[in-house]
Amino acid sequence: MTTLATRPAAPAAPLARPGARGPRVRRALYWIATHALAVALALMFLGPLAFVTLTALMTDDQALTGDLWPDTWNWGNFVDVFTRSQLLTWVVNTFMYAGLGTAFMLLSSIPVAYALARFRFRGRRTAFLAVITMMMLPPQVVAVPVFLIWARLDLTGTLWPLILPMLLGDAFSIFLLRQFLVTIPKEYTEAARVDGCSDFRTLIKVILPMARPAIAAVALFQFFYCWNDYYGPLLYAQTEQANWTLSLGIASFRALHSVQWNLTMAATLLVMAPVLIVFFFAQRVFIEGVTLTGVKG
Repeated sequence: MTTLATRPAAPAAPLARPGARGPRVRRALYWIATHALAVALALMFLGPLAFVTLTALMTDDQALTGDLWPDTWNWGNFVDVFTRSQLLTWVVNTFMYAGLGTAFMLLSSIPVAYALARFRFRGRRTAFLAVITMMMLPPQVVAVPVFLIWARLDLTGTLWPLILPMLLGDAFSIFLLRQFLVTIPKEYTEAARVDGCSDFRTLIKVILPMARPAIAAVALFQFFYCWNDYYGPLLYAQTEQANWTLSLGIASFRALHSVQWNLTMAATLLVMAPVLIVFFFAQRVFIEGVTLTGVKG
């Protein structure tokens, strides 16, 4: 009797090992543990922004209730903000204040910082100590005499008392720029002088391209300060609504429309948007300028 040849049995499928996904799970847990603080801080800062955005899209009856999600998306709230207030005028005034103030600050502060960092003259340390002293002086200390000066010049009720002083420099910007410029090797300026460059041309052609991160940092500091300034416009613009900035206008808008929180949040979101956009696109050079600014000298 002949027997049939038995075929070799097909190999059984390998069983999944219990710990096959162990490394992937461990990596995920390690990432969560490593970035837990950053995630928590991100949620803490993004939470109010999300609340403002959702409230801005609610109706007046739903705003500041227990509902966290809009029943209907009222995009017309952003249009109502412009029709019920002089928001467009406030935006133009704020851009003028922040733009001219930043430009005038850079125009006056960069040469002073360059002189303090590169030139050797009698009284240089005294001048640097004076800059540091001005940083510690609260603006409210000299508010009354400065206001009387601008009142005699008949410039109160406008934003020029806030813009024109930037032509005299800013103590914090001078200090920050000076601390960065002293970290630039002197060989660059000496080589420029050997080539026949004047001090002004050395500043323009050699120093400014190398100091772009620090210049961007102080420019953003000044722009954000002017954009968010409330005390200065309140002191000088006073009751002239045509010269109000956004910070002053939003405060009055909230007082006039205190029960319409959806419009108040919409106006607040419109005020925040330009600052967030500017910082989003300039954050790399801003952080680089802050971190590269030394404490030498």
